Amino acid sequence: MWVFLPMVVLSLWPVAASTARSAAKPGCQEKCGNVSVPYPFGILEPSCAMNDNFFLNCTSNDEGHPELYVGDMTTDASSQSISNIELEGTVTVRIAAAFSCYNKTGIETKSFKQSINLGSGPFMLSDTRNIFTATGCDTKAWVNYITYESTYGAGCLSSCTEYVEMTDENPCSGSGCCQTSIPKGIKSLFYYVYAADNYWNVSDFNPCGFAFLADKRSLKISDWPLSRTPIYEKEEYAIATDVVIEWVAENKTCEQAKANTSYYACGANAHCTYPESGQGPQGYRCSCNEGFEGNPYLNDGCQGKLVIAFCTVHQDYMYFFGSILRFKSGKR
Repeated sequence: MWVFLPMVVLSLWPVAASTARSAAKPGCQEKCGNVSVPYPFGILEPSCAMNDNFFLNCTSNDEGHPELYVGDMTTDASSQSISNIELEGTVTVRIAAAFSCYNKTGIETKSFKQSINLGSGPFMLSDTRNIFTATGCDTKAWVNYITYESTYGAGCLSSCTEYVEMTDENPCSGSGCCQTSIPKGIKSLFYYVYAADNYWNVSDFNPCGFAFLADKRSLKISDWPLSRTPIYEKEEYAIATDVVIEWVAENKTCEQAKANTSYYACGANAHCTYPESGQGPQGYRCSCNEGFEGNPYLNDGCQGKLVIAFCTVHQDYMYFFGSILRFKSGKR
């Protein structure tokens, strides 16, 4: 005889799922403004972070709103506040664009060059998420990179003789905008814009050229019309994009990290892993073991999952996911 049970709840893992837990270190503040700060990062007290590399600055801006910053990171403008931190190994920051503007007589009226330095911590600019982009009809953009192994540069040219509609479908292949990828392992870069003909023939509809690094997922070319000009606020030009920084626990291999248990970053029910781009100087990260979820950097951050499944029950057997489990039916 078959007995059909509409639903059976089975806990297949050692620990039942619990209510949502804080990703911050116990006893430490969880947020800076609207941004969550999961361990190994920490704010306010150095002991709330795994080490000095992950201790972030949470300070109030001119309006009194708290903003979050990477302590060891520097740029040529203050717009580097953090908008998101992911335990998968990314931090999203706002970084100002470089630009160059000209008047109708071909004289440069204002310009800004940008440099980014991520400091000595285990951080690097993401080569898979970010794209170097330039906009304008007389724009030459150049970027110099400094990686773990070398220093080199790249650039792109954007030109046009008439107004180009900057839509999100624009392939940025050189008409109105251009793009080039960045290499892996960048810790520092410097980029700037200059003109070939000082915008002589295009300044009526395109007075400025821009260059910036931007997250491919959030970049909208439609936000960069050729008529756009930089806005001067709080004694600096406020025009920025989202940039993704990748992080690792340490610049070590898993074998090296496990050899020193005092500093090994992975907690219980977690294991050492490498970024998808492969191991090397970028170091290791931590992930919860299969069947567990949570923050793998906290001692007890990885908690077991609760599995809900459908099954059917026979008089003498229970069928579950193709396996037969014998149980006592009471029949003799």
